[in-house]
Amino acid sequence: MTLSASAERPGGTVLGFPLKGFGLFTSMLLAFASAFFVLCASTAIAIFALLAWNLIGHHAVNYADTYRYVGFPLSLLTLAVAVPFFGILWLRAKLRG
Repeated sequence: MTLSASAERPGGTVLGFPLKGFGLFTSMLLAFASAFFVLCASTAIAIFALLAWNLIGHHAVNYADTYRYVGFPLSLLTLAVAVPFFGILWLRAKLRG
């Protein structure tokens, strides 16, 4: 007896991860983890870009600006998108049973 692909993974997938069956805690954990990842990644890219800017142009811009003006706003934007996204996935799973 073989199972079809729809019986193995009900619901959609994103990058191979199933999107059905998340609890509320898991959904919010994924939302905050994605915001933390964006904070780290965008800040790292901004630090290296500012390093190049300071070295090439002989500027003295403070590296704390990368957190304040790049990392933190992008992480808040990601959180503003991820919380409703994962919340809707959780709510849809609860309503379908």
